[in-house]
Amino acid sequence: MNKTLALIYALVGTALLTTVSYFIAAGRPWMAVLTGVIALFFIGSGFIVKARQRRRREGRQQEER
Repeated sequence: MNKTLALIYALVGTALLTTVSYFIAAGRPWMAVLTGVIALFFIGSGFIVKARQRRRREGRQQEER
């Protein structure tokens, strides 16, 4: 994963988790749960993107050999 994409995932993930804490403090548990689930899926998608890019890169290296 290139540095720009990793930074975007880190910033958005942090913003989502910050939003969860805001909703907890504001006494809106359902919004906190919803935002938490969205954050979980977003962070998980970052791992999926990273794994796919790594596999693609490894496949190219084996073709060159």
